[in-house]
Amino acid sequence: TKAASQGYAPAQNHLALCYSNGFGVPKDAAEAVKWYHKAAAQGLALAEFNLGVCYRDGDGVPKDEAESKKWFAKAREKR
Repeated sequence: TKAASQGYAPAQNHLALCYSNGFGVPKDAAEAVKWYHKAAAQGLALAEFNLGVCYRDGDGVPKDEAESKKWFAKAREKR
């Protein structure tokens, strides 16, 4: 949490995964999306992919196919 709060993108993605799955914190999909967004804004491909999954599945955000495809494309560009 400390590293995520200090802006370390991999920690932000990991914290989001914790919120997504309820690992060590209460399960909270909206909080997960918040942290995925922070990491994705820094260009972390894994967070971009995970955000795409959230939008595809409507997990923590309304389902949005166009938004999902946008995040998947951003992640794919980094391969």
